Amino acid sequence: MHFDLASLIQTIGYFGVFAIVFLESGMMVGFFFPGDSLLFTAGFLASQGFLDIKILIVGCFIAAITGDSIGYYIGKKLGPKIFTKNNSLLFQKKHLERAQQFYDKHGGKTIILARFIPVIRAFAPVVAGVGTMNYKRFVFFNFLGAVLWAIIIPLLGFYLGSAIPDVDKYLLPIVGLIIVASVLPAIHHVIINRGK
Repeated sequence: MHFDLASLIQTIGYFGVFAIVFLESGMMVGFFFPGDSLLFTAGFLASQGFLDIKILIVGCFIAAITGDSIGYYIGKKLGPKIFTKNNSLLFQKKHLERAQQFYDKHGGKTIILARFIPVIRAFAPVVAGVGTMNYKRFVFFNFLGAVLWAIIIPLLGFYLGSAIPDVDKYLLPIVGLIIVASVLPAIHHVIINRGK
């Protein structure tokens, strides 16, 4: 069955796009949503007059920031309670300590890079909360990541849609490339870690 992302966006409109961005940004329930390709396609549709690019960017930016912040809050409130239980097969205190150490050292970079990696994007803010990453630091990098992701990707779709004649013929391959590019950092990380 062919999945037509452009038709979906036209059906769900602004509210649907913002809801998907919100759920995918740190809520742990939207990890299967096509965030990068959704934003690019929405930007493309804005170039064709179906959406207003300014409304799209502002809404996506707010939804991304809010979703991540709630994800952080969920991690901060629920994570430590889970990990204070006795060690079990799934939950061990050492994992919380590792998360804390990791976010102390790499937290900012992770919050920004996670924006561009499907699945990871949905969990990174929660893990930051579990690892008790400093909230002001989290907010700063959350803001930076949202600027790069929720603004640049729709603008890329908008400008390509405006600049290239009949770009809609190439929309499916472009979206496919975006999906591949989104997954590559995660694959690279797994290969490097295996090597080590």
